[in-house]
Amino acid sequence: MKNSGLVVLLGIVLLFGFTACQGRPVLTESIYQDQSLIVRLAVDQTIGSGHSHPATMTTQEMTTVLAGMIIEEPSRVLPPLPLPGQRNEPPLHPAFTAAEIDLLAPLLVKGLNSAKPEEIVTFYWISQQPLSNDQVTSGGIFVEGDELHFILGNYRSPTRYPPDAETIQSLDGRSTPLQPLVPQEASLTFNPATALVPSEQGVLKNPFRAKRREIAVLLKQLTSNRLDAVPNSH
Repeated sequence: MKNSGLVVLLGIVLLFGFTACQGRPVLTESIYQDQSLIVRLAVDQTIGSGHSHPATMTTQEMTTVLAGMIIEEPSRVLPPLPLPGQRNEPPLHPAFTAAEIDLLAPLLVKGLNSAKPEEIVTFYWISQQPLSNDQVTSGGIFVEGDELHFILGNYRSPTRYPPDAETIQSLDGRSTPLQPLVPQEASLTFNPATALVPSEQGVLKNPFRAKRREIAVLLKQLTSNRLDAVPNSH
């Protein structure tokens, strides 16, 4: 009985280890890298393949997409105490600042233009904060037909975090940009809502992980909305 228990325990450990390894993307090409921002192409088995890549987008189109990404903070009875250097923002606020979009948009466009059908474009961004409490925003994008899918793995997650609950190992967020470093409370939505593809209620594949924060945007609808907003010169 004792030996059988050890065998079962070893099997569980191996299963979690195999699952964790499967969940790690294979990085294939670096688009941009400095001390704070990394943009790479990667093959991720959890996302699948057969994407509409390479995909051609303009920087203006990507700017519109990033500007439409909205963070919805969870409602609380008592607001959290502000931390040093923390931005005081309303419950609904843009995911990216104008300066962040100016830097990130052309890099994501370059990545999509270079990506193969089995690849996605990932980004990992460290924003330096006071007292060395740096924060990470990371994720990935890919195109399927007329839809641009945006995955937000982390939003202002602390770079100092406890070991992963599955593998009992510290995570290297740079190699797993789609994987949350800490539990993510805020949700992701898009403005205008008319360009947002309704989300499908799927079954949670891994009970130890929160559901992936992924939204899909209709590119044609987004372009139409932008053209409708331009005043008629006639």
